[in-house]
Amino acid sequence: MWELVKAGGWLMTPIVLCSILALVIIIERSHTLQFNKIVPSRLREQLITRLRENGDIGRTQLMNVKEKTALGDILATGLLYRQYGLESMTMHMQNRASVQIHQLEKNINMLGTIGAIAPLLGLLGTVLGIISSFLAITDGAMQDPTMLAAGVSQALITTAAGMIVAIPALVAYRYFQRRIIDINAQFETQAGLMIQELYDYQLFENTNATGIKQPDRYGAVHEQLNNDRSSMLDQNKVTTVVP
Repeated sequence: MWELVKAGGWLMTPIVLCSILALVIIIERSHTLQFNKIVPSRLREQLITRLRENGDIGRTQLMNVKEKTALGDILATGLLYRQYGLESMTMHMQNRASVQIHQLEKNINMLGTIGAIAPLLGLLGTVLGIISSFLAITDGAMQDPTMLAAGVSQALITTAAGMIVAIPALVAYRYFQRRIIDINAQFETQAGLMIQELYDYQLFENTNATGIKQPDRYGAVHEQLNNDRSSMLDQNKVTTVVP
């Protein structure tokens, strides 16, 4: 292996560094982006059950939920601002979701960058190897083929090394991107379901706190009765004036 690195020339150094960095990022993101650690199952159900049983969840308990998982951070933030209405609750959950997605995307773009520049480094090594081969020909390499072989080997080794680094980096980059999209969709689903269950079980602290005006079922009936009463009074006035 070391002989191949030496034969590839000085451009093998940045290619090897890219491979080490990509490997570290892949291992770290694989450990971090585990679905069960970010979106634990039945967390929403547990919070709603506790609300139905106790009527409220203490701030200390919600802060503990926020610190454990990303989904817990979003849902607990919504419950902390439940008393200020639906609009405030939704806005704060969206803000926390943005922060969590940004943290999950940490170092992901670096993988894409490595996948893009590694083949270019290999291509640069190819060009330099071919140039050195032509220079060797002008120096009389036709009588000594080993002088020509050094440039050709450098061109082939750097190209292969760049591809070997770039392909896994790009595959991991696309995989992690898709994983984050799925996690974000789960964030939205869980937050929406929690709001719906707060309505279904009437767990908002008061009706006005929801920020939504409740419809008056009998408003139309009262309005119609008032109109009828006014028309009857007008008719009575007419009958009293006309003999």
